[in-house]
Amino acid sequence: MFKTIDDIALSGRTALVRADLNVPLREGKVTDRTRITRLKPTVDDLIAKGAKVVLLSHFARPKGERVPEMSLKPLVEDLADEFGRPVRFAEDCIGGPAERAIRAAGPDEIVLLENLRFHPGEEANDPDFARALAALGGVYVNDAFSAAHRAHASTERIAHLMPAIAGRNMQAELEALTAALEDPKRPVAAIVGGAKVSTKLDVLENLIEKTDLLIIGGGMANTFLHAEGVAIGKSLCEPDLAVTARRILTKARERGCEIALPHDAEVAIEFAANVPHHTVAIDAVDTDMMILDIGPATTDALAAKLADCRTLIWNGPMGAFEVPPFDRGTVQLARKAAELTDSGALISVAGGGDTVAALAVAGVTDHFTYVSTAGGAFLEWMEGRTLPGVAALERG
Repeated sequence: MFKTIDDIALSGRTALVRADLNVPLREGKVTDRTRITRLKPTVDDLIAKGAKVVLLSHFARPKGERVPEMSLKPLVEDLADEFGRPVRFAEDCIGGPAERAIRAAGPDEIVLLENLRFHPGEEANDPDFARALAALGGVYVNDAFSAAHRAHASTERIAHLMPAIAGRNMQAELEALTAALEDPKRPVAAIVGGAKVSTKLDVLENLIEKTDLLIIGGGMANTFLHAEGVAIGKSLCEPDLAVTARRILTKARERGCEIALPHDAEVAIEFAANVPHHTVAIDAVDTDMMILDIGPATTDALAAKLADCRTLIWNGPMGAFEVPPFDRGTVQLARKAAELTDSGALISVAGGGDTVAALAVAGVTDHFTYVSTAGGAFLEWMEGRTLPGVAALERG
């Protein structure tokens, strides 16, 4: 088990907070503050408990070189505005510049250190670099679940060198994920969508061991349909994975996990916005047509199945949601899950970039139990992997 902000004395200590401030920038301006907003509860609680807050983060991929365009300095204004506190910036994340900025900071000020990845020791998980970071503070706070799948100096090595605890965002994420897969209310459903089965084989293998219902959508579903001998026209498919798909279907049946595939679909002659389209039974897709979304009968049937479940994990859209009208199946299913969550009937956890975007399109992001902003870390958790950043906290 991991410790949190509530489990350790913080007054008078300098807290090194590993954040994920790898936010989207356009012309030096932050275009999405979600990760900054989610950091605020940790910052507020640490300061309220008497700690001095120092933020550590990576940004982009400078590959161990100092790249001016990848500096964290442009974030200072947004951080100060979001947190309602002055923010000092240190031109380096270790050594003199960092030490001076931390010493000069007042009790209500936050210190932002320069991009960790300007040093090759960060991604190499170098012990000397980790020690240089640890020398700056008295307690380590990991609030970056989205970076927890990387064994880097600031996510793994440093946690062995000083008292290590989870920040509020990390705490919420781990509690939500534990509730969804490790100790869930049953029946448990998972929705796995997206373009390719090949990118989510380990996810599927893990989920059929842990869920009662596995809903497969998007291009992934086409590969399973093809494996079962269903003609799918020009639809996206990975025919070389047909044997693998059949093996997964067989294993699911043996484990008592129901796999739900579409039985009707929205098809069109091309993938384009507002192209002419129509609904067909899944075994009636013409050779010149593409499956681009689940059909209304499938949507209704899946909504009914969700109503019988108590936990839902969602990763990936049901169709080509980026292009109307092929967002309909994903949107309607998301709204049903949100309705069930609001009523208290369902615990719903979702994650992954496309999934977060799809829930935003449906207008239900705030109606799920938890929506993870982590990408790779969320996927690796769904695969059942041990995340180095989380394991380091648990050992602490």
